[in-house]
Amino acid sequence: MSQTHHHENHHHHDHHTMNGAFSIGIALNLGFVLIEVITGVWYHSLALLTDAGHNLGDVAGLVLVVIASRLSKRAANKHYTYGYGKSTIVVALINTIILLIAVGAIGWEAIGRLNRPEPVKGGVISLVAFVGVIINTISAFLFLKGKEKDVNVKGAYLHMAADALVSIGVLVSGIIIIYTNWFWLDAVISLIIITVIIFSTWGLLKESLRLSLDGVPSGLDSQAVRDYLLSLKGVTALHDLHIWAMSTNAAALTVHLVIPEGIEDTFLVEVNNELHNRFNIDHTTIQVERSTDAACEQKC
Repeated sequence: MSQTHHHENHHHHDHHTMNGAFSIGIALNLGFVLIEVITGVWYHSLALLTDAGHNLGDVAGLVLVVIASRLSKRAANKHYTYGYGKSTIVVALINTIILLIAVGAIGWEAIGRLNRPEPVKGGVISLVAFVGVIINTISAFLFLKGKEKDVNVKGAYLHMAADALVSIGVLVSGIIIIYTNWFWLDAVISLIIITVIIFSTWGLLKESLRLSLDGVPSGLDSQAVRDYLLSLKGVTALHDLHIWAMSTNAAALTVHLVIPEGIEDTFLVEVNNELHNRFNIDHTTIQVERSTDAACEQKC
């Protein structure tokens, strides 16, 4: 019986650049939140206040991601033998839950405004929304490159892209209000914003829950991994195959491979390399067992 551990992370894709992107995104969106809050309160626009609440949630989420990213780089210790990588998953989950709770409260106010619409300045709304389109588009591009490698970066990208679309909607509504005085449209746009937020956040919520429960990360086919391992020369069976997320951008695997005739010296190295190249799994623990071992027979 032999065992190998492979703990090598190939996902350090310019963390400095990503941290810079998050810092810029935080600064831009925090400034825009202040503009929306002041303008929304002064001109009684629920749409602007709703979008401000949404953007403030995004800012909080970005801050939490930066904190979690720094925590994830701390070395493992006797209390946290896996390190703190999973803090990034916890942050993603907390961020989505807070956002959904916030939009629920704003939605309640928007429904009330449908029955008692308040006069709003369409021109001011349009101007602020136009600024929002620019800021959110820039912010989305900051996270475009890394969105396929990290669920938190993907979440930031989706939030910013959705915000840009929402700002376009607010811009259009402001223009309509200028010419029609349909003040109820402000509340309607607020409800549309909420719908967009829920739609864009739901997938992230499910993925965060999956990762927090040690589920197989989306985009990683566990059956394909199993088929690959069983296709290896000399492998007659496997058991105790587990695949889970170490963080939002790193996966781990443990498995017992039954190989009756033993293995070559390079076997485990080649398997680890293939698991990385094919499936982006870098933290692996592979135990090789003889089919004649009594313990293995009993377990299998």
